[in-house]
Amino acid sequence: MNLNTKPSEVEVRNSDGEFYIKWSDGHESLYSLFGLRKNCPCVECRGGHGQMGSFDKSLFHVNPTQHFEVENIDQVGNHAIRIHWSDGHSSGMYQWETLRKLCPCEECMKREFFNTQ
Repeated sequence: MNLNTKPSEVEVRNSDGEFYIKWSDGHESLYSLFGLRKNCPCVECRGGHGQMGSFDKSLFHVNPTQHFEVENIDQVGNHAIRIHWSDGHSSGMYQWETLRKLCPCEECMKREFFNTQ
């Protein structure tokens, strides 16, 4: 695991609809719970094995059309977490590396934009 994909702090803010991660390199990521749930990495939510690894970062920047809360989080080894959602879904394994790549902050969005040009 790279240093920049290792979290030093994780906080669920259900009342604000947010999931916060402070990374070991000092970077901070704030995800909407709506965006995280809609970007669930499980094969069912991705629409099959051919869509694994495809995510929509724009979902972190829209007004939520549904309310989701985190009921529990399980650590999966040192590389991922499994989120138990209020809608009963819990089959997605969110790898730290994937969460870092999904960071919706302005800096990361700009970096991604310039890397695709």
